Order: sequence, then structure tokens, then C-alpha cells
Amino acid sequence: MVALVKSCTLVGIDAAVVDVECEISRGLPVYKVVGMPATSVKEGAVRIRSALKSVGHDVPLKRVTVNLAPADLRKSGTALDLPIASAVLVADARCADEGAALDGLLVVGELGLDGAVRKVRGVLATAMLARERKLRGVLVPAACGAEACVVDGIEVYGVEHLAEVIDALAGRRPLRAACARPHAAARPRAAADMAEVRGQHLARMAVEIAVAGGHNVLLAGPPGTGKTMLARRIPSVLPEMTRDEALATTKVYSACGLADGLVTERPFRAPHHTISTAALLGGGSTPHPGEISLAHNGVLFLDEMPEFSRAAIEGLRQPLEDRAVVVSRINGTIRLPASFLLAAAANPCPCGWLESGVRECTCSPSAIERYKLRLSGPLLDRIDLQVYVPPVSLADLRAAEPGEPSAAIRARVVAARERQHARLRPFQLHCNAEMTSAVLRATCRLDAAGERALAEIVERRRSFTARSVDRLLKVARTIADLLGEEDIDADCLREAAAYRDVDPVADLLPGIGSVASVAPLLPVAPRCPT
Repeated sequence: MVALVKSCTLVGIDAAVVDVECEISRGLPVYKVVGMPATSVKEGAVRIRSALKSVGHDVPLKRVTVNLAPADLRKSGTALDLPIASAVLVADARCADEGAALDGLLVVGELGLDGAVRKVRGVLATAMLARERKLRGVLVPAACGAEACVVDGIEVYGVEHLAEVIDALAGRRPLRAACARPHAAARPRAAADMAEVRGQHLARMAVEIAVAGGHNVLLAGPPGTGKTMLARRIPSVLPEMTRDEALATTKVYSACGLADGLVTERPFRAPHHTISTAALLGGGSTPHPGEISLAHNGVLFLDEMPEFSRAAIEGLRQPLEDRAVVVSRINGTIRLPASFLLAAAANPCPCGWLESGVRECTCSPSAIERYKLRLSGPLLDRIDLQVYVPPVSLADLRAAEPGEPSAAIRARVVAARERQHARLRPFQLHCNAEMTSAVLRATCRLDAAGERALAEIVERRRSFTARSVDRLLKVARTIADLLGEEDIDADCLREAAAYRDVDPVADLLPGIGSVASVAPLLPVAPRCPT
């Protein structure tokens, strides 16, 4: 007879249905798996044979053919061990109901040599696929049960040993429903707080605007001025994730084998500058998510950004624009989500002390020029807020009064995000940084004074491109949201332009990005509440 057990395989972070068919016929003993199986699937024969022996069964001494359909889809990973073993048992008539216990279920699981069912990647994607295909539910390793239970509307069964599946197939004992992990109480925010940051008023404002609108931010300045300190406190002012955002982020972590239930905190990823391009952007012979996808709905922090490889930095240009990364390989093309807030830090030169007023720069002019060229203009054009972080004065550093705490900043950020959600709901967008040109024109109209101010700003800095103007308007819209204003006025535009007036890494002038240098563009005083 031919047995059929439904399973799936991962394609990027999504699951694709795989029909596991098994036929046992007379002939010389042979075990053959067809249907473009990867090496990990072929090696499963050893695990399956040993697991079946451990529970008193064996692969029949006949011609055993396992077909993984569709045949043009490459199957990889170890999640097909359990469905193949189940299909062999059903085809060998080792069960009373011809596999009815598994009808309507997507079955995944890796088998140990002793028959234990081990954890696999992509269980959340499997559960979401079962719901999408209107199947009854999923059968997964017990260790992954809590992960699958976050998907509503399906049955979730968890097994720890192959013997439990055999008992269910034989009708001796029903499958055991997986238990959802109880919702834990909200964990306290990270101990790092913005109150610990002394001085750096302009940089703090830039971070608040970036978080409120989902904008990218670059902090440039000498070592020890607080660039990394500011960036690592961004999670303390981020708004809570919605359930849809949590599911989307968990799906990525599940595909990488990093999920343990629902991911409820926005991710903060800070890879080292020695990271490879594939590890940052995603890739490999079998494409897998990179750091930018692991930062989906959170923050990607690139410390010492010019020290990253040129290919890795330039590879960020398309994801920053499309909020997704497309990975193409000979076997096909996959699209991975990558909607993140980019926070980058950079020194003004290799030694870090150029024009700092603290120490003398020891870099040669050619070394400085090469360092500047590592960040291209098109990439900087996609970074909305570019701020110079100067050395902190001793008076500010030793001040008794702490800075504004993260809780107060987060309250303003949440209020601004709520205004954005209400305005952008018809366009199915969540924050100002996601607006397209069409949405920008529909929601960010300027009056005559605003148009004149925009013309003055573009005339002042002739390097502004069409993309620069769009991003300037998005930042101005976020500033207006933080101030609770319905319209973008000329002062909002001038304040937004202050954060793009000088490329902090490209020009490397003394005092760039400081309050004094941008004063001609700012209103009487920066109006953001920080």
C-alpha cells in the first residue's frame, strides 16, 4: 500500500507543504528517498532505522520508496524524520486505522537514535501554514509545543518519543495536546536608562525623533562621547510590540531555531564589524535570515560602521528602502522581512580624534580619505538623522541632576506613534518612516510658508536629492507628531533639516552637527520636548 503523511519544509522563513509518500513492495531490500532531498534528509535514514529499532520495529526488508512531493522543491533540515518514520509504519500496516490519527495534521520532528523526538526550526511557520491551509492542526516535538500554540484556530499536539506516535497509530492512546506556556508577567524594562546619559541634548533629541517615527540615525563623534551608550538605551524608549509584530518577529526567530514561545520584546541586534555580508544580510546555499531580519520590528545597531566591509554596508541600501531583503540563489528567490530602525555609530577618522579638541589626530590624510569613502553618499542619503556627538564637558559629566528618564521619553514616543497609526491606518502603515511618496503627498501637505521654508533648505544645501526631500518631510512629520501638531509648519521643517545639514562622516568639520552649527536652520530653540 501507499501511505501519505503531510509535512512541510522551510523556504526562507516560510513553510511549504511536503507530501511524504511511502510505498513498500516486494524485491531486494532497499531504502530510497526521492524528491530533491538534501543531505540532511538522506542521512535521516540512519536515524529513522535506529529509532524504529528502539521501539521494537524496523524498516521492512523489502523495497521501501519514500517520495517527497512536490519533486521540484528542495527539502532540507531534519524535520522530515518523524513524518517519514510515520509513513513507513503506516505503509507497513503497523497501525490499526491506516494513519487516521495523523489525518489533517502537519507532522514535523527530528528523531534521535533512541526514538526521542527533538526540537526543530520553523515550528511557528508550520502552525501558520496549517491554519492557512485550513488543516486540523500540527504534530510537533513537545519542546516546540509552546511555540506552535501562539497560533489560534488549530489543534497542537506535542510528542516526546516515537513510541507515542506508534501508540496513536495503533489506536492504543490518543495524541497528547501541547500545553501553551502561561503568559508571564510583563518583565521590567532593561536596567539601562536614558537618565544615565549626561549632556548630549541634540543627540538625545535625534534618538527620540528616530524612535518616534522609525527613522534611521547616525551618531558620529570621537571615542568616549556616549554614542554607543545612547544607542544601547534605545530599547528602553521603544513602544511595546503589537501581536502581529510579535508573530512576524517570532517567525524569523523560529526559522533560525532561536524562538522559545512568542517573542514579546523588540529585538536589539548589535553584530561585530567583522561579520560577513551573508551573515548580515542573509544568504547561504540554503538561504537563511541574517542579522537585519533578526532585527525585524526592532533595532539594528552597527557600532563603528565604517569598519564594516564595504559590501556589507552597501548591501544595506536596498533593505533600508524596501524594508525587506531579496536573496536569489540558483534554486529560487526568497524575500525576508527586514523592517528595522538602523542606529549607527562612527568615529570621524581611524584613530577617532580628528578635530575633537581632546587629542591630536595621528591619521595620515590618505587614511582619513579612505575612511570617509567607506560610507557612500547613497547610503548616507537613506539615514534620516545624522548628528555629531561632541565630547561632554566635565560640568555636564559631574552634574548631580540626572538626564530625563526613559519612561518620560517613551510616553511621548507612544503618543506620537498613536497619532501616526490613526493617520496611516487607511494605508496599512505603522510609522512615518514607512510612508511612500504617494502617502507622503497625501498626509504631509505644506502651506505657503512651509513650501518657502523647504525651498530655502534645498537651496542652502544643493546636494539634496528627491529621496533627501522625502526623508526630510518624514522627519518633519514626526517632529510635528511629538509636538502634538496636526500640520507641518516651517519650524518643523527647519528643525528636521538641522539633522541633515552636514554629513557628519563625509565633511568632518569642527563642531559639525552641534547646536551652534545648525542654529541658522533651527527655530529659536529646538522644540522637541527632550
